[in-house]
Amino acid sequence: MQMLVHYTISDYPTFRSAFDNDAEDRSNNSLSLLQLWRESNTSAWALFNVADPKKAKDYLDGAAGVFNSQAGISSAEAHMLETA
Repeated sequence: MQMLVHYTISDYPTFRSAFDNDAEDRSNNSLSLLQLWRESNTSAWALFNVADPKKAKDYLDGAAGVFNSQAGISSAEAHMLETA
């Protein structure tokens, strides 16, 4: 399973620094980064491999809030995807 996340951010350098610092926490919550794209200075996309969907969802519903505030994220839309 994979997860595609669109982040609306205030500033890309702030986001990227916080994103890199959050790598271990994401990993501990079954998320492995496959690709990160920068759409603009206020928009980024990330594609993750998800080992445990429940653990990943719990992370998004809880600890990710701390990351979001540190990264200047005003909106994060996560989509769980399966190969068809």
